[in-house]
Amino acid sequence: MRNSLEELKKHARNIRRSVIEISTPVKSSHTGGSFSAADLLAVLYFEILKIDPKKPQDPLRDIFVYSKGHSSSAFYSTLAERGFFNRKILEEYYRDGGRLPGHPVRNCAPGVEVSSGSLGHGLPMAVGMAVARKYDKSPSRVFAMLSDGECDEGSVWEAIMFSGFHKLDNLIAIVDYNKIQSLGSVKEVLNLEPLKAKWQAFNWAVKEVDGHNLAKIYHSLKKLPFQRGKPSVLIANTIKGKGVSFMENQLAWHYRSLDTPEEYKKAMKEIETS
Repeated sequence: MRNSLEELKKHARNIRRSVIEISTPVKSSHTGGSFSAADLLAVLYFEILKIDPKKPQDPLRDIFVYSKGHSSSAFYSTLAERGFFNRKILEEYYRDGGRLPGHPVRNCAPGVEVSSGSLGHGLPMAVGMAVARKYDKSPSRVFAMLSDGECDEGSVWEAIMFSGFHKLDNLIAIVDYNKIQSLGSVKEVLNLEPLKAKWQAFNWAVKEVDGHNLAKIYHSLKKLPFQRGKPSVLIANTIKGKGVSFMENQLAWHYRSLDTPEEYKKAMKEIETS
């Protein structure tokens, strides 16, 4: 590992802190889903992805598709933390005329590879880019992070079937499996289980991990593909609102932002000590 576990924890805390700092003034939503992804994003951007913030268009870079673009505050915070752009730009999040729209738009800022947040589109785009890199014999890999509720979309399963059949072992999917989607628990709205077996049936190599254990995330992803000749998927079991006690596993925080100074102070204090 290039970073110690303490350094990775610091990056994850900074991502969560930034989410609150930029989303609270503009009353944007998806705080819970941003927090569930923060640890995964920290490991990906500081350990796994072959990227250089000084060369965001390097043709040999790994591509990261943040398909769950509705929780863009975590994605933008990660890019700023990694040094793709000045943190001052985060102040433009979700504001008229700002460079950081609620759903990411391709090239709105360095490191934003595709427009995302329209659920079910990210993995199919990643599949297309993985196919292109196979044709080009490029060492570049393509990563896509999906939400669990997004897996209700048929286009996701078409992409899973296609990429397994075509042995796209340069494609890596990460499912942020926090078990809560917009209107209820995933189990109640449209149960995904047995999720691991479903991906395996489509000829993917599958690993499951505690999506908040930084060491386990790293060790799960440090050697890719999981199996030569198969695309890889990491099913990350996460907690909606992870890091703030009154947000954790609460449906309300799919859409809510912090409403009071008391909530803001409590959330920030808990993040600092997490």
